[in-house]
Amino acid sequence: MERHRDRLTRKAVRRVTLGSDPNVTESGRSPFGLVAAGPIVLCVIFYGWPIAELLVRGITDGIDLRNGPLSSSSTRRSIVFTIVQAALSTMATFVVAMPLTAVLANRRFRGRRLVRAVVTVPFVLPTIVVASAFLATAERSGLTEGPFALRRSLFAIIAAHVFFNVAVVVRTVGGFWNQLSDHQERAARMLGDSWFVSFGRVTLPRLRPALLASSTIVFLFSFTSFGIVLVLGGTRFRTIETEIFRHAVSRTDFGTAAALSMLQLLTVTVLVAVDIRLRRRLAEGDRLDLDRARPPATPRETIITYGIVGVTIALLAVPMVALVDGAFGTGTGYGVDHFRALADRPPFLTVTPAQAMLNSLGFGLLAMAAAMVVGGWASLSIVHGRPGIRRWTDLATMLPLGTSAVTLGFGMLLAFDSDVINLRRSWVIIPLAQALVGIPFVVRAVVPVLRAIDPSIREAASTLGADTRTIRRTIDAPVARSALLTGAGFALAVSLGEFGATSFVGRDPDLMTVPIAIERLLGQPGDLLRGQAMALSVILMAMTVAAVFAVDRDPDAGL
Repeated sequence: MERHRDRLTRKAVRRVTLGSDPNVTESGRSPFGLVAAGPIVLCVIFYGWPIAELLVRGITDGIDLRNGPLSSSSTRRSIVFTIVQAALSTMATFVVAMPLTAVLANRRFRGRRLVRAVVTVPFVLPTIVVASAFLATAERSGLTEGPFALRRSLFAIIAAHVFFNVAVVVRTVGGFWNQLSDHQERAARMLGDSWFVSFGRVTLPRLRPALLASSTIVFLFSFTSFGIVLVLGGTRFRTIETEIFRHAVSRTDFGTAAALSMLQLLTVTVLVAVDIRLRRRLAEGDRLDLDRARPPATPRETIITYGIVGVTIALLAVPMVALVDGAFGTGTGYGVDHFRALADRPPFLTVTPAQAMLNSLGFGLLAMAAAMVVGGWASLSIVHGRPGIRRWTDLATMLPLGTSAVTLGFGMLLAFDSDVINLRRSWVIIPLAQALVGIPFVVRAVVPVLRAIDPSIREAASTLGADTRTIRRTIDAPVARSALLTGAGFALAVSLGEFGATSFVGRDPDLMTVPIAIERLLGQPGDLLRGQAMALSVILMAMTVAAVFAVDRDPDAGL
């Protein structure tokens, strides 16, 4: 650390020695303050305006609960089902995740970091890939009918949500639990309490903030799930998300879609507010240990530790293995026939799956670049801007993270089809929508790093004559570069797999992306088309995982 500090200070000294920056005034004040509000302006135009347009349309067309769009029995059933499946998914996620969470928080064993990385992989997968994996599992296992079928059933939806959300519980609850002092628990066991009794009386009350925070996030992700419900639920199971899509795209009934979007936006806003409050309580917890984990003390503890790890990893690996098996499996064995077929265009697609891959990659890179620029700009505003600008920039850049992608895409479809800004048929709207979802990941990665820079480094450079802009360029930028790349990796992964918003704004059939192509292939009968969908899903899975882990050595970062 000292060597790094000296290197940064020497860079600042060299900059001062070479001369002052012509873009800085004689008083040494940076003009950054004049443009610090730029991210807020961009978020107001490209996020606030679409959401406002959506709210106006929803209030105008859907406020009448008796005779309006929300009065139909099918719409109300979808609302009830959305809440029920989200609640069941949350409970099932905790049942599956808590044993592994307890092991990772309290036991140190060989391969512990690898287990954390493997558990994180499902979370970074696009939801359409998760749905494809469960369809492949259903075909390979024969679970295609009955209450435990892995397609067109409530069980399939819940199982896919559990698969996707296990990492949320492991990281949020496990990370908090791992830093709790275990002195009180040891004292309780010395007084004769069993592990279960001491857990219920001592540990569980201290874990309550983390449990509530993670349950809120899991419920939010399940409540706003789109790709999983659309593919695995079919026409029988409908949520608010799929109903918004059906009314807006299939029926062009914008009034009902806007009313449902308004209802969902209000619910999501409440959940996000609850999550922010609960996370503040996490920061006030009594965490005293850096790592409370201990090696298993007895053979019984060793067996339990590795048994829980093995069973959980096996459950998470089954869908991914089935997906790879479905992609390479043919009628006569294994091969790459399905991958070769990606160069052929099925009659119901306007482009080949291979072209869809190029479209996704191009849009993803553009969205990543935009997220890096705006996210880095916003991070500087949050850390170095005036107090009012800091708070509003932080809020403005985080709002897209808590907004349903379907709601965001629908709002952009309504707002940017006007004389002021008409992007409805332009390709620009696709990376723009994807960038909005990626910006929060960049901000969440960069801001903590900028705040952690030792102020004495900046003070030393300033004492030696460095102006504000020089300090930003020679001290802040090199330190934040790694975090910026980490956020960029997550932004690229999110852009590659983005399905909800792109389903609305991607109106040009020649600009089809991979998630949309996968959904269309899965909706058609035929082993070859299903194999193509699996092959395309494997490629998308590899691209998203590589985008995250290539720039981030800590697989839990950015969740």
